[in-house]
Amino acid sequence: MKPSSLSRGAAMRALLSLAIGSFGIGMTEFVAMGLLPNIAQDLLPELWAQNPDEAIGRAGILVSLYALGVVLGAPTIAGLVARFPRHRVMVGLAIALTLGNGLAVVLPTFETVGLARFIAGLPHGAYFGIGALVASDVLGPGKRAKGVAFILTGLTIANVVGVPAGTFLGQHVGWRSAFLVVTIVFALATVCIALFVPQHAGDPERTFRAELRVFRRPQVWFALATGAIGFGGFFAVYSYIAPVVTERAGAPEWMVPITLVVFGLGMTIGNLLGGVFGDRNLRLTLLVGLAAMAVVLVLLAVLSFSIWLLVPLSFVMALLSSILSPAIQTRLMEVAGDNQSIAAALNHSALNIGNSLGAFLGGLVIAWGWGFAAPSWVGAGLAVLGLGIALASYAVQRRYHTETGSVRVRDLA
Repeated sequence: MKPSSLSRGAAMRALLSLAIGSFGIGMTEFVAMGLLPNIAQDLLPELWAQNPDEAIGRAGILVSLYALGVVLGAPTIAGLVARFPRHRVMVGLAIALTLGNGLAVVLPTFETVGLARFIAGLPHGAYFGIGALVASDVLGPGKRAKGVAFILTGLTIANVVGVPAGTFLGQHVGWRSAFLVVTIVFALATVCIALFVPQHAGDPERTFRAELRVFRRPQVWFALATGAIGFGGFFAVYSYIAPVVTERAGAPEWMVPITLVVFGLGMTIGNLLGGVFGDRNLRLTLLVGLAAMAVVLVLLAVLSFSIWLLVPLSFVMALLSSILSPAIQTRLMEVAGDNQSIAAALNHSALNIGNSLGAFLGGLVIAWGWGFAAPSWVGAGLAVLGLGIALASYAVQRRYHTETGSVRVRDLA
């Protein structure tokens, strides 16, 4: 069955099946951030006894390792599977996510859990990238950004429900229980995708070598750098939100899940707005979003000493991040020409370079003793750099159009 021939009910079942998997990805990616103190205390007990702040900063490596798995796995897997039927690829990716997260439940040491997080990250980008193409096909032409936003809906809902609930569960039952729930979610997604996502023929001509041609396009590199650097600002703060709430703002531990709910609400609303804004004016959405992100991060650096200011500012930061996410992915797909599979996945490589970079730099300034406001300053600087890269990208594009008279973004090579 071709996606275009699906009934409305069948299309919704297919989209919801994909969203279950993206819910699991959102939960596995972000629940670790809310449980960093618990993970550090369990897996790094000696360092925790000597210096809890340094132990938390060290535990942030688990966030970076997951992100590194996404960065390496997204283009590699997407390029290798571009020729195969997308519904079968999605089932395989869901199985891989189930197994990868299950390892974090059973492996005993910090090093082996780090390996599990890396393995779990490998299918992440390909799942979102190929899933976004399936969602775009189901929704029909002219709704690319909305298709991207829909596949991200599960991720944003995870931040409203799954991450806070997983954090609460992990704080009271043990952090591994949260990853057990994630594993169950992915198992459910595997079954639903197998049952409800329609068959979609692959393209035998899309070889891995052919997909790699996307890297010959300068605008692809501009788009990747915009996402990696600009989004790093968000992750510099979000990776350490738990100690910011308890140490910087002095709030009790039970405020961490509440703050994560607020984050999730901001991300959910922002994701819906991002799909609409991205289809209307992609350039304005990117530039204004990055500029606003920089301003909010500066405010967080100055005002996060108060939980009553931290919570609403967290909402706005999450809102802006989710407005930017579908916009960045749509920009990549716009400039990638015929290499849509790898372009859709590369967005998640870019965002998780930002994840890894932000978590690393945020943990570094905390470990140096600069306090829990320091990651917000780091994040503001990264957002400004991302804005500069985006401006440079559009300046190059405008110059190209002026010199050639072309209006086709895909010709920028």
